[in-house]
Amino acid sequence: MHSYDDQAKALTDSVLAYAKNRLALDPPPLDRAVSLATLQAKVPPTVTESGIGGEAALSLFDEVLSTSCLSSDHPGYLAFIPTAPSEAATLFDLVVSVSSIYGGSWMEGSGAIYAENEVLALLARETGLPETAGGVFVQGGTLGNLSALVAARHWAQKQRREAGLPTPERWKVIISAESHSSLRTAARVMDIDVIPADAGDDGRLDGAEVARTLAAAGDGVFAIVATAGTTNFGIVDDIAGISAVAQEHDIWLHVDGAYGLAGILAPENRYRYAGVENADSFIVDPHKWLFAPFDACALVYRDPHIARAAHTQHAEYLDALTEDTEWNPSDYAIHLSRRTRGLPLWFSLATYGIAEYRKAISTCISVAHDIAEVIRGRDGFSLVRDPQLSVVVFTRDGWTLAEYEAWCAKLLDEGTAFLVPSSYRGKPVMRFAIVNPRTSVPQLVSILDSMQS
Repeated sequence: MHSYDDQAKALTDSVLAYAKNRLALDPPPLDRAVSLATLQAKVPPTVTESGIGGEAALSLFDEVLSTSCLSSDHPGYLAFIPTAPSEAATLFDLVVSVSSIYGGSWMEGSGAIYAENEVLALLARETGLPETAGGVFVQGGTLGNLSALVAARHWAQKQRREAGLPTPERWKVIISAESHSSLRTAARVMDIDVIPADAGDDGRLDGAEVARTLAAAGDGVFAIVATAGTTNFGIVDDIAGISAVAQEHDIWLHVDGAYGLAGILAPENRYRYAGVENADSFIVDPHKWLFAPFDACALVYRDPHIARAAHTQHAEYLDALTEDTEWNPSDYAIHLSRRTRGLPLWFSLATYGIAEYRKAISTCISVAHDIAEVIRGRDGFSLVRDPQLSVVVFTRDGWTLAEYEAWCAKLLDEGTAFLVPSSYRGKPVMRFAIVNPRTSVPQLVSILDSMQS
């Protein structure tokens, strides 16, 4: 299994040929998921004592398994928040895998970690954090938010101990009512209380509402979370106003920018993020809007020493690492073993340059605003909110959820687009989530036309 013989060489050629052919598809097929019964009928037993051989397994993946999965890099993939990795990022994901690098410690992966940290430094610089900021790439926004809040609580506990204050009966975190579900998941894991603040009719949480919520929350609030690009609407909170409240009360400010913080790279859009420079931590997912493959979340701390104190794991066999002063990524989040998942983004940025990233993100925003104007002027359609970033939410007047679902199913059957209904205030809506610069206004107009045919 470990010798690189003629059979292994042939399999290498086949795998690389598959990768080359897949990358050459423009666009890739949208494909679709199939039922369990369908897969059971098409896929013979594969994980057996003797296996089926690499060539047969690759052929099965190519012809059956991969075609039973949606291609999230298709320009018509407009549901949820898709991913659209650059060619360079996708190719380097192969390099990361074949290089067999452990990314948890400097001792074992210094070169790779150095490159990852260059990207984290860029993100810190773009948001206005000091040069001493730092962090780590983790699996996704859920783990990033959880790790940041754990560090925030650790800091609050330390502050209380040093001030001679008792531990509150319950720790609490203030979030927007439109915050991502991962924050509530993190609260359940941490056994803390979530205090939701009203985001208002425009979906934007502001400092005045946070101040009111804080005054009513009582003792124990250790963190306030602002959102830089809500998932459903792409709304950026009033980070400046919220950060002023956090600073006044010496409370940790975390910015959940999993989807939308990447928009800060677009020069015309930077003004929306005023105040993010005051954050104690933030996340942004490169697999959402920074053109990297799944899975990667950049978690950045203003003061990484706080995170290291909260997250470093201690064991006899880890003494060689924990007593080291070098940068060990395993010390900055809830993980130990880790892949160097930030390297595909590093390679893509190094290949194309930051300017190309700014251009691609600006393109997505421009397409979103252009199609919003089309919707605004089209009879029988209503724009639910003016878009800020690259999410456009609208309705077809009079349509029920069943009608939306039937229309979405038809688009998927045709291989045209992948869309799913969302909801707002208990009513069904449709949304375009545009993070692929290959998605065009004419393509979106054609999709809208199909609602009237």
